[in-house]
Amino acid sequence: MSKSTKALLYNFLGFTGIYVPTYLLVMNFTNLIGLWIAGTAFMISLLIAPKYQAVKTKEGEKLFVKWLFVKGVKEVK
Repeated sequence: MSKSTKALLYNFLGFTGIYVPTYLLVMNFTNLIGLWIAGTAFMISLLIAPKYQAVKTKEGEKLFVKWLFVKGVKEVK
């Protein structure tokens, strides 16, 4: 599996793993209705989820992650 495919998969799993609990929390603990629940959960998840990116370097393609709760950009091995 290529690094860019892994980055896409990790982005999806990271976003989904945060979106579902956020959706349930927003639905149960706010007075929002309809699409406002999904929109609010989407925006919160978009900000909190880790971002993965595949970058081509001299040593080959590498996978990096940037996250709100981790300082700087880290390489995924």
